[in-house]
Order: sequence, then C-alpha cells, then structure tokens
Amino acid sequence: MYVCVVQKAYQETDSVISSVSTKVKGFAFTNTSDMGPRVWDTADYVIPPQSDNSFFVMTNMVVTPTQTQSRCPELPSPSATCVDDCDCTEGHSNPQGSGIQTGLCENYSTTVQTCEVRSWCPLEIDAVLPKPALLAAAENYTVLIKNSITYPKFRFHGRNILPHINSSYLKRCEFNHATDPHCPIFRLKHIVSEAGEEFQDMAVMGGIIGIIIDWSCDLDSWAGKCYPKYSFSRLDNKHHVNNVAPGYNFRFAKYYRTADGEETRTLMKAYGIRFDVIVFGTAGKFGIVPTIVNLGAALSFLSLVSAVSDWFILNCMAKSDVYKKHKFTYLSDNSGTESISLGTSYGTE
Repeated sequence: MYVCVVQKAYQETDSVISSVSTKVKGFAFTNTSDMGPRVWDTADYVIPPQSDNSFFVMTNMVVTPTQTQSRCPELPSPSATCVDDCDCTEGHSNPQGSGIQTGLCENYSTTVQTCEVRSWCPLEIDAVLPKPALLAAAENYTVLIKNSITYPKFRFHGRNILPHINSSYLKRCEFNHATDPHCPIFRLKHIVSEAGEEFQDMAVMGGIIGIIIDWSCDLDSWAGKCYPKYSFSRLDNKHHVNNVAPGYNFRFAKYYRTADGEETRTLMKAYGIRFDVIVFGTAGKFGIVPTIVNLGAALSFLSLVSAVSDWFILNCMAKSDVYKKHKFTYLSDNSGTESISLGTSYGTE
C-alpha cells in the first residue's frame, strides 16, 4: 500500500527536457588610474554575451593597458632569476612564465635580474587584487531567466514565465521565496545570499553559483498545477584550509592599432561569478500498465506472508511443537499403513 499510494507506483514517469536563456541588466561606475572614470553596462561585464545554461558577471579585474609585442625582463621566480646570460636559454618557454626567453639576462629591478622574454610587454602583475571589488555595484544587477521545459511522453510543455505574468508585472516584480516565488527576475545579491555567501566577499576573487530549478511534477488532473521551484547553492570549492587556486577568473584582451600601424592591446584578467542554471525534474502520470504490475506484485507478496510466518514459527520459535500440534492432523487407516500428515488451516477440527 505504501509503495502504491505514497510512492505513486501507479504512475508512469518521464524526465524533463529544458532550454534556458538569460538577460542581465544593471550599471556600475569606476574611476581608476588605468582607465579613468567609466560607466560599465551589460556589454562590458557579461562575458561572453551568450552561453549555454550559464552566464558570467565580472566583479573585479586586473588591467594591463598598452601592451605591445616586444622584449622585457620576466617576472621574478625561481626559474626566471639569473646572474648572467648563461642562465638563460634562447627559445626556452616556461608554461608558468610570461613568454619565450631571448637568452639575455636583464635587470628587472635594482636588486633582481631575470631572463629577458619576447612577449606582450609590459607584463601583467596580478599579485594584488583590488579590495573591495571594482564592480561592487554588481550586487544590484538583475537577471531575467527564461526557462522552457517539456515532458515528451506526456506531451506537456511549460515555462517559468507563468500564464498570469504580463509585461507590466515583469517590470516591477523581483523573486522572493516568501512574497513572489514565481517571479523570473532575480537580484544577484539575493541569489548569492540564498546560497549562503556574502556577495562583496565573493566578488573579490569570484566563484560559481548554481541556480537550481526543480520541475518535479504530478501531472494527474487532481494533483494541481506544475510550477518550478528555485534553490541556490555555491558549486566551487571553498575550503578554509586547502584553499589553493580559489575563485573564478580568466583573461581576455581588447586589441587596437596605433596611427603608425603598431598593434597594441589592453589585457584584462577578469574575476567574477559564474551562475550555472541547472534544471532537473521528473513527472509522473497515472498509467494502467504500472498500476497492474505493481498491484500484482503487492498481491503476490501478500500471499507469501502466511508461508513465511509458518516456516518461522515451526522452525525458530521455542513452542513450535504446540503450533505444529494444532497446525497438522495425523490420520491412519485401519490396515496399519503409514500415517499421513495433512496440513490444515489453524483451528481446524
């Protein structure tokens, strides 16, 4: 009964098929020595503009402007420091370095010498990150998540923009578990907070947040509507002891050409939060085949109960002989032939 009713063994099931698109909105202002005063909009901080089931919002950065293809001393490291040219190998490249060695040992500073490299110079120095994050205002950005789903077996289609939602409602609503659980517009600060994190702390080095949409539904006509349920979780590792390579970052460049034809670029090391939209769900609906199969299995199981109980009492109980005496009746014919044991129901005379 538990399996049939509570676990709904009378239903056929199907897994969800989903598609997701997102649209982020918001503005931020920065004023740094590298870039001066600047307003940032969606085209600046959402990188790339479109991706599958996720979006990235840049919250912090290290900018290296006006790089050109030239030669410069490598950044100091055990493999790059040198005393003279013999310590440097022309054509050698270290994957952890910044370029290809020229074979010369040059002054990096008044006290340190390093091997010269061919690279984009000046080299990026990312040892110190801006704190607080440069784009701290990103916590007030909002994202519209459009999610369409289908259960093909049941020919059911749905979307998280529910039938009662119109354009005027979308302009003023914001997701809230208690007051507006069906609004598809989310404030980034609230998403991170729901995942148990502080946005301003996470914005410095970045991370990955999961936006989880559960479309598990009972599609029987008496079960009610099928609505999505949202939850949020941090997905990347945040170990307080083993915190090697924390956060989330990547590099990209913007290229330019000067009036005299020289190619230059501005290198950006972008730190930020990647939001992964994870959709899952299973739908169930009454089906005659699983109903018959599970009902038959239940009845078959019940028929074994009396046989198992009898075996246990006859072989394992201390007073099994008393039960055996009442369980069986022994008959003998007048010719003195062998006794016949007949199994009878309990209490039969």
